Amino acid sequence: MDDVDHRTRGCAGCLIAGVGASTALLAWAPLARSSVTGGFEGTYRDLSVLYVDLPLVVLGGGLLPTVVWSLGLRLLGRPWAAALMAVGTLAMGVWGLTAWWTPDGRPEFTG
Repeated sequence: MDDVDHRTRGCAGCLIAGVGASTALLAWAPLARSSVTGGFEGTYRDLSVLYVDLPLVVLGGGLLPTVVWSLGLRLLGRPWAAALMAVGTLAMGVWGLTAWWTPDGRPEFTG
């Protein structure tokens, strides 16, 4: 019985990592669209968002909730409380990502 419980918790951890990475990617993609397409006539194209920011966003979205879930599971011993902590952490992480990360855009006119 104990072996089945560990497998179930491992599957839940993988599920949380996949959901976290997918959620972070879906929240990040609309913000990065202007850097990839370049905006008006492609004049502000910055493809570094694809090979620098994209892996970091996916890795952070997958790792952060999983680490919080495993720590919560170890400290609290209740899977539902650990899952609630992981979902809350993911929500705060996505909010922080969308509030803080803004890609380089067209310079504003200051005259």
